Amino acid sequence: MRHSFDEIMKRTRKAITSHHMIEDEQPIMVGLSGGKDSATLLYALKEFLPASKYKYKLAAGHISLGFPTDDITPLEDYCRSLDVPFYYEKTQIGSVIFDIRKESNPCSLCAKMRRGALNNLAKNNGFAKVALAHHQDDVLETLFLKTFFEGNLGTFNPVTYLDRIGITVIRPLIYVPESVIAYFVRKQEIPVVESCCPANNHTKRTEMKAIINQITAISPAARDRAVSAIEHLFVSRWDGIEIKQVYQTYLDFIKEKKM
Repeated sequence: MRHSFDEIMKRTRKAITSHHMIEDEQPIMVGLSGGKDSATLLYALKEFLPASKYKYKLAAGHISLGFPTDDITPLEDYCRSLDVPFYYEKTQIGSVIFDIRKESNPCSLCAKMRRGALNNLAKNNGFAKVALAHHQDDVLETLFLKTFFEGNLGTFNPVTYLDRIGITVIRPLIYVPESVIAYFVRKQEIPVVESCCPANNHTKRTEMKAIINQITAISPAARDRAVSAIEHLFVSRWDGIEIKQVYQTYLDFIKEKKM
């Protein structure tokens, strides 16, 4: 177990330092969904705190979707065991998505609404940063989804500043494979709350995960190499905006030359 957590910390430290995620003492709220990824992120940032020269305030925030079977008791107990403050807000996002709007593809809208609620929860309680538990597999799944279904080359950014609300979003697990997280949580016996969402494990993202697993079976280093390719291509803006801007500048230049 210690070996797997050492790997998690090594890769988390790389993300934090490479992308300047924690270079101040702004308080950080971890989005704690109840799943293995966010539980691991909270644990890692708690462990990273003594080693960091920046003594940031750390807390967890949970957004309930309002399903009848929601139970936050395991989350409260977990945060108490880590001596981390726990913030909670109950919403009706589940009802809006499935009962009112009856979304056929609910995940995108649900994610936006949950992130918005989490950002507001952080802002209202004095937290300037929100840490999300997107891991290495999420990076690649998002890349595939955008490429194959939107025709855009890019994924989410390691660090994003939301100027409308004044919140900085960081993703310290971007270099950590999901399999390493799963092994750590299983061996450490960290409590995991199963998702109540009806769409859980029945999404396009699940299909992209299967494709990535097939590629990794052929090339075991595929995940690391793919993320390395993203870094070389996009540098700091993994959403591809910088490349689009450079390309547009080139097109404008060609247009002016023709005139």
